[in-house]
Amino acid sequence: MIKINDNFCKLPAAYLFSEVARRIDAFRKAHPGVDIIRMGIGDVTSPICQAAVDAMHRAADDQLSEFTFHGYGPEQGYSFLREKIAEYDYRSRGVNVGIDEIFISDGAKSDTGNIGDILSRDCKVAVTDPVYPVYVDTNVMSGRAGELCDGRWSRIEYLPCTAENGFVPALPVDNPDVIYLCYPNNPTGTTLNREQLAKWVDYALAHNALIMFDSAYEAYITDDDVPHSIYEIPGAEKVAIEFRSYSKTAGFTGLRCGYTVVPKSLMGVDSDGREVSLNALWNRRQCTKFNGASYIVQRAAEALYTPKGQRQVKETIDYYMRNAKVLRDGLTEAGLEVFGGINAPYIWIKTPDAMSSWDFFDLLLTECNVAGTPGSGFGPSGEGYFRLTAFGRYENTVEAVERLKKLKF
Repeated sequence: MIKINDNFCKLPAAYLFSEVARRIDAFRKAHPGVDIIRMGIGDVTSPICQAAVDAMHRAADDQLSEFTFHGYGPEQGYSFLREKIAEYDYRSRGVNVGIDEIFISDGAKSDTGNIGDILSRDCKVAVTDPVYPVYVDTNVMSGRAGELCDGRWSRIEYLPCTAENGFVPALPVDNPDVIYLCYPNNPTGTTLNREQLAKWVDYALAHNALIMFDSAYEAYITDDDVPHSIYEIPGAEKVAIEFRSYSKTAGFTGLRCGYTVVPKSLMGVDSDGREVSLNALWNRRQCTKFNGASYIVQRAAEALYTPKGQRQVKETIDYYMRNAKVLRDGLTEAGLEVFGGINAPYIWIKTPDAMSSWDFFDLLLTECNVAGTPGSGFGPSGEGYFRLTAFGRYENTVEAVERLKKLKF
């Protein structure tokens, strides 16, 4: 028999969002014809903007001619897109990122999961709690997490983010090698301001820690004091890898495109204590295991940086943030304690009367025919909370709020 990676067997049987989908499908089969409003999994509903679609049409036509045909592209991504990223996403904010520090991929989920390939199995990991499940699960798969006991992995330090501490995590105490931060945060929809984020950079510099900074939702930031990039904080280029996505920014959940920034000043050490460039290691990893995002999709991403593309992307984001305001205002009026939804498209609800997350899921599904995501699926500190997304259609968002108000919390 073939020996397997035992770490996969340590994982819970069902991935959070798969379990949510399973329960919804079971309810639908038992109640045919019921109109369920799904506000759980963070897929988008607005179509891809015209600028990106037009660019894909032109790129597809390029494939018709031997003079403009594109086969295998550079594993790091085409320079036409990386140059736009460096200019619009970084230099416009006073941050100097070179195009050889930018790696185009098929999405932030892949990169946050795969980045562990270049790290030692012995690295100690810290995560904010609650947290996007991929950060934890991929470290389990890599053998860094230890054993699962009472919902916690023995070699992972959990940094609680709850209403009691204003969703601002305390700095680690176990001296981790790797720290995962996601801001604006999924699932809580909360943020760190410039001063708060600077404390993490200072900590990483003082403790030789590596910050994995997921800024997939930076386009939703409205407050001036909330950084769009960790590299806005001095010294971050020495301690942080940043992940970005076009999925929630421009509706590319199906097209698949994102990017990761690995600064050339970011160094690690090998088992002999010699310094090694993480940029060089990630480049080697990508060249070996990845053939690059498609030319057509990268042309679509490039079009997002045109004046037309920027305007159309903003219109879509404004649409979702209007949904977020409807949810915040409506659920607050219904008597629920609500967080997020100002700098992020997620609404984080404190369940009423100390109800468990899954019991609240069942209540909303059966009584309101509204589906969300139980907070406990995001980690121990997510118990007693519930996530709704603003990515639905406006009409459905309004209807969902009206249904929830009838419960009279």
